[in-house]
Amino acid sequence: MVIAVKTKAIRKFLMDALVMTLGAMAYAVCVNAFTAPNNIAAGGVTGIATMLQYVFGTPIGLMVLLINVPIVVWGMVEIGYKLVMKTLAAIVLSSVMIDLFAKFVPAYQGDPILVAIFAGVCEGLGLSLTFIRGATTGGTDMAARLIGRRLPQFSMGKLMLVIDGLVVAASAFVYGSIENAMYACIVIFVSTSLIDSILYGADAGTGKMFLVMSPKVQEIGARIMGEIERGVTYLDSQGGYTKEPGQTLLCVVRRFEVFQVQSVIKEVDKHAFVIVGDAGEITGEGFRPMHGDDKPLKELLQKAKGGEKES
Repeated sequence: MVIAVKTKAIRKFLMDALVMTLGAMAYAVCVNAFTAPNNIAAGGVTGIATMLQYVFGTPIGLMVLLINVPIVVWGMVEIGYKLVMKTLAAIVLSSVMIDLFAKFVPAYQGDPILVAIFAGVCEGLGLSLTFIRGATTGGTDMAARLIGRRLPQFSMGKLMLVIDGLVVAASAFVYGSIENAMYACIVIFVSTSLIDSILYGADAGTGKMFLVMSPKVQEIGARIMGEIERGVTYLDSQGGYTKEPGQTLLCVVRRFEVFQVQSVIKEVDKHAFVIVGDAGEITGEGFRPMHGDDKPLKELLQKAKGGEKES
């Protein structure tokens, strides 16, 4: 049994390493073949490192690593050492791959639109592979997550947009070209659209719904809330055969978080009864925002009724 557990852990580690390495390689192609040679700083820490290379000639990968150091330390203090380890590994991998690929990946300096589109595709693919294994590349996404813990009134998406926007705006001054900043916006749009399609499906309001039946649902729920930062609901239930009362855990997550939830469940109770279903439309915090207030429509209906009464 112990051997089986160790074998499974090793297999998971190797799969994480393989997928994250492939993601780092795709991201390195984006930087060395498309963005850096064409003076495009598409937000984030890599965008800052790209501008530093343009001004001072410093290696992009090395600067990405150095800039991320204080962010990672902050993350360890705020959310714990274990939860940041994969992100630290992803940062090191991407930094090494960027500087390694710089030695032999040819730069493409043709049509700027093609540069922006293919840069976005490579970046989106690389980041998606990293996110799928439960890691991030640090920088903007981790900074936004950490700031969001102090400023919960702002969504992570908005914070990331602000940070990336400041980097892109700065690039217009560094490169002395507003067009380069506009191409960076195209890269970001293509990249984020691809990430959404790969991780969430075509609709960002979709995901997966978990129903977990186990005597340890409280422990499972605590870990989901603490490690994955997703809310859970405990439903009172009763076994149809045993007639024993219990609790069922209900949780909805995005597609790329499914494997994380499954890992938590298996670690806490490998005998848990788990149902995973598609959630076709999810509205609320962390997913698609609620529809706008329909007050104007109500006012129109009231006016229409008022007009009918007057006539």
